[in-house]
Amino acid sequence: MTRTADLLASAKTVHDRYSAGRMERETVREWATRLGAYPEPLGSRVMAAADWFRSNKNDDVDDLTKRQDIAVLAAIFAA
Repeated sequence: MTRTADLLASAKTVHDRYSAGRMERETVREWATRLGAYPEPLGSRVMAAADWFRSNKNDDVDDLTKRQDIAVLAAIFAA
């Protein structure tokens, strides 16, 4: 698998687990903020996810924030 394919598979897995309540937000935040640089079109999506989770560090979030978390994650692997 390529590095890009690995990222897409990982993003989908993190998204699905977090959406289903099987992954803690802090784990998702750490994953997103540790992603490296990727070529476009993924690069800006990855950077947006990392920036989102860096600026929204609180673990106790409301439903709106969780929906935004999920949308940011989904944007990474969206076509």
